[in-house]
Amino acid sequence: MYILRRFIYFIFLLGTSQIALGQSFSLSGTILTEQNEPVPFASVSIEKTGRGVLADENGFFQLEKLTRGKTTLLISSIGFEKRKFATSAPASELEIILSPSLAFLDEVVVTGTMKEVSRLETPVPVEVYTPQFFKRNPTSNIFESLQNVNGVRPQLNCNVCNTGDIHINGLEGPYTMVLLDGMPIVSGLSTVYGLSGIPNSLIERVEVVKGPASSLYGSEAVGGLINIITKSPSKASKLSVDVMATDWQDVNVDLGYKQAVGKKIQVLTGINYYNYSNPLDKNGDNFTDVTLQNRVSLFQKWSLKHSGDKYINIAARYFYENRWGGEMDWNESFRGGTEKYGESIYTKRWELLGNAQLPTKEDMNLSFSFNNHDQDSFYGDLPFMAIQRISFGQLTWNKIIKNHDLLSGIAIRHTYYDDNTPATASPNDINFSVPENILLPGIFIQDEIKIDEKQKLLLGYRLDYHKKHGAIQTPRIAYKYSFNRLNILRLNAGTGFRVVNLFTEDHAALTGARTVEIREALNPEKSINVNLNFMSKIITHNNGFIGLDFSAFYTRFSNRILPDYITDPQKIIYDNLDGHAVSKGISANVDFNFKNGLMVLLGGTLMENLTYENGTAIRPLLTERFSGTWSTSYTVTKLNLTIDYTGNLYSPMDLPVLGDLDPRSDQSPWWSLQNIQFTYKSKQKLEIYGGIKNILNFRPAANSISRSFDPFDKKVQFDANDQVLATPNNPYALTFDPSYVYAPNQGIRSFLGVRWSID
Repeated sequence: MYILRRFIYFIFLLGTSQIALGQSFSLSGTILTEQNEPVPFASVSIEKTGRGVLADENGFFQLEKLTRGKTTLLISSIGFEKRKFATSAPASELEIILSPSLAFLDEVVVTGTMKEVSRLETPVPVEVYTPQFFKRNPTSNIFESLQNVNGVRPQLNCNVCNTGDIHINGLEGPYTMVLLDGMPIVSGLSTVYGLSGIPNSLIERVEVVKGPASSLYGSEAVGGLINIITKSPSKASKLSVDVMATDWQDVNVDLGYKQAVGKKIQVLTGINYYNYSNPLDKNGDNFTDVTLQNRVSLFQKWSLKHSGDKYINIAARYFYENRWGGEMDWNESFRGGTEKYGESIYTKRWELLGNAQLPTKEDMNLSFSFNNHDQDSFYGDLPFMAIQRISFGQLTWNKIIKNHDLLSGIAIRHTYYDDNTPATASPNDINFSVPENILLPGIFIQDEIKIDEKQKLLLGYRLDYHKKHGAIQTPRIAYKYSFNRLNILRLNAGTGFRVVNLFTEDHAALTGARTVEIREALNPEKSINVNLNFMSKIITHNNGFIGLDFSAFYTRFSNRILPDYITDPQKIIYDNLDGHAVSKGISANVDFNFKNGLMVLLGGTLMENLTYENGTAIRPLLTERFSGTWSTSYTVTKLNLTIDYTGNLYSPMDLPVLGDLDPRSDQSPWWSLQNIQFTYKSKQKLEIYGGIKNILNFRPAANSISRSFDPFDKKVQFDANDQVLATPNNPYALTFDPSYVYAPNQGIRSFLGVRWSID
């Protein structure tokens, strides 16, 4: 009987389970955004089973043959936070809402509107570049790293000393404002020499705004600005080490260290050391191909928490560099003499900057900076001694009133500059220096108006006062329309201005190869700019995404200052343009991110820069019509190996030749710098990376330095008007001139590095 009862019970259980199985059901629904729009190709799976499907292009999904009971769905899609969704019974049609991923879309930016705001929400288009982007092509300084940013080109201005500036959309370095943590301390002398001293290991991100930003930042922000934002001590690793060397025997060391002082103070210390002391002359002109450098930069940032959640940040940096280039057998005993030619530059610089959130009910911030830049240099036998001090202070007040986000502020900037060139010489006695003291106070106000959920309007106005030029007004307007969370249109229009600092106009003025001539008192340059930007994220069927960023820009300049190399090959003549100049073009970035670990970023800028004077249109020297960049990364997960392939491409540009007889081409060729890198990452925060730079071994022509065999023009003959005569020993009527430069002269090289950090 017992066995019979157990058998009947087993049959009963088997039957009821078959009935239950017969009652399986399907589950369907739609994946939506917070704006009630479909999320295409989202992944929908059942927790702990491995079963799942992809939603279709309308966000619809359907799961078959589910049993009764609690079912937990896992939903994910690129650009959105992952979500768990539990249901215990069949439903006719589910609607599951996904929230956007802040890490994917909402980078916090400050540059466009001078306050922290989501990149999606700001009406001003801001490009953001993280340290990971720059690690794909590791360099010893931020100046070189910017070569892979679309529309941004580090321009070398001298074949011998290898100094340079930053071009944005084809506009020369003086039109680009470089900020460090929002402070205008990288300008004038330091744009040319000091920018290379900012270690990459201390950079949290770099923000780029293309087009005038003078309504917030004042002078120099005419063509655009680059804001280099250093790491907050709270976000930095306790210890970080990055060491890299190449087969050209240059070595770069970055060290970072964080420590707590009590409960409310954190300190971040950074040390950068770079050394290159291996003279090479691979093009056979008896001049160093690359400038030799010995550089050290010390940085420390203090973060103090006060009044609840408010902070005071204070940072200081000291920078020293000994740089020289010249004839291969030059040494410091020849410095300033005429026996051997060398360009030797000693730079000492220190900076102090800070930002304080004031302990007030209102949102008020006080920021300040001070820097001292001291330069002792010789270009052959021509001395250049200069000192620059920039003091800056600014108080801002942010107030939200209903749908108005108001920002107002007062700022004052003082620049002291003195050198031994005609830039600061007395008009009555060229041997007597009159230091430049410029006090530039300004006030500004900005109103960001939220019209509705999709529209924002920004109105801005700034008024600066210059003792020589009077009141300078710079208004701007910006409009943003969000079609949805993934598609945004922005329209910006504004004005810019720049108070002239002759030193920043052209480094060739200092080489001694040409005489500087200033035709008149130079007036401040002014510009009007319009920029149209469209940004889109497209989710692909394999749960990857494609990012699009397209811009069209137009800028018109008045009073533009252009160096004239053509009128007299022995001079650089500075004058305000008697006419106007135009910079216009289109720019696009396309970002591919695939689920298999492949990432591709492509960028291109097509532009035209022209000056119009006396009915004639002229393209400025060293200005390309097209530039392109790319960055490709692929990760082999099983091997913990990442492969990076980066590069850039530039179209021909006009070059400064020395007259009609000069045998050098007056145009550069198409040229490209390409690099490949392999990075192994261990679980112990150790990275080993290495690869090849300039894999095409591109180098400028070997005769880029005119008459490199006679750098002091000892065998050059001149006529009564100081013009060069063609002679049997000088058939092309040339003089020594190192300003014919458009690309680095460093060929193919291998590199190897190690990174290690402790969180």
